[in-house]
Amino acid sequence: MRLPPAIIASTEEALRELLRFTGPADVILSRYFRDHPRLGGRERGMIAESVYALLRRRHLYNHLCESGSGPQMRRLALLGLAEAGGIDSLSGVNEAERAWLERVMAIDKNSLPALLRASTPDWIMSRLIAQFGEEEAMQLTEALNQPAPLDLRVNTLKTDREAAEAALAHAGIVCAPTPYSPLGLRMHKKPALQHMPIFKEGQVEVQDEGSQLLAQIVGAKRGEMVADFCAGAGGKTLALGAWMRNTGRLYAFDVSEKRLAKLKPRLARSGLANVHPVLIAHENDAKVKRLAGKLDRVLVDAPCSGLGTLRRNPDMKWRQHEQDIEELQAKQRSILASAARLIKPGGRLVYATCSLLEEENQVVVRDFLSTHPAFHLRPMPEILAEQKLELSTQNFLQLLPHRQQTDGFFAAVLERQR
Repeated sequence: MRLPPAIIASTEEALRELLRFTGPADVILSRYFRDHPRLGGRERGMIAESVYALLRRRHLYNHLCESGSGPQMRRLALLGLAEAGGIDSLSGVNEAERAWLERVMAIDKNSLPALLRASTPDWIMSRLIAQFGEEEAMQLTEALNQPAPLDLRVNTLKTDREAAEAALAHAGIVCAPTPYSPLGLRMHKKPALQHMPIFKEGQVEVQDEGSQLLAQIVGAKRGEMVADFCAGAGGKTLALGAWMRNTGRLYAFDVSEKRLAKLKPRLARSGLANVHPVLIAHENDAKVKRLAGKLDRVLVDAPCSGLGTLRRNPDMKWRQHEQDIEELQAKQRSILASAARLIKPGGRLVYATCSLLEEENQVVVRDFLSTHPAFHLRPMPEILAEQKLELSTQNFLQLLPHRQQTDGFFAAVLERQR
């Protein structure tokens, strides 16, 4: 089916807004669609797919644009739409544009320079090469430049994975168990879940498999006192509550009232009654201090650069700057130190990020251990064996899209001496 000619101008307009990088791409795109209600569902989907393709491989498409003529933003929009729907889906292009698109789309992208295909800012690329070596860094960036699959976590308070998979299959949705998480299902396509009874009744929640694994290694048990220190919209909070079998007390701390508000409808669907959302002003809020030494387990999913989520948020690599890492690192150290005060003797503290960078991960953990002698690092293979998770790792957990097909996550398990 051919796209209406007006979609080119709409894609151009949306892309111009996005490339200002004034905020998250999904927020800007949602606002654009609200401001243009005449765009149908198919047009919105095609625009979104096109601009996200362009954000993922910005360097590559800018390079390909150089061979064309006319306004650059139109050329970019044409490339994005051709990538998303094929050249034959486009109407409203002249003969010169069509000939140019056919030439460009016929280019073997693998024949182009590796760094051009990686489409990653130099300061990030240099760090990845230093950490992983050039060959693996290229594999990693290629995986980060692919769209992420849709993963679900089965809510064991309401169903089990086999029953959820069968219910989805009955609705015509093909999925399969995730390879590592015992509660995960991976969709083959991305259906409109929000309209389905299985979602509205809280039997499943959208959650990347890597995020599910982070919640599992916390090891939260029935009747314990637990905190999700940077809860956000509560994906890991809900997973922790289910692992606790809706018993004990689970605090969901966050500094954003808006993020915690997003947790409320999810909580209502989940059937959890042991979760207590708490708005705090900062990591040293009196509400936090009152719980000093009382908690069995705390998860710190710290604010970070988010570079492990580039499959979903490709704009992050263009919105982040090298100097931001130092500021984030200081925040991460402060949050981890504050969360550590909550842990009782023998308790567990899990530090996690969705970053790929050592400065936000291993360096923060080593600095913490050097200034907190009451804590020690638990080797990750011990934790994975305890949770019956078949993952190969060393002292830290490092999940990567080209290895485990998850978002990029880091985690370290720290325990307080008895």
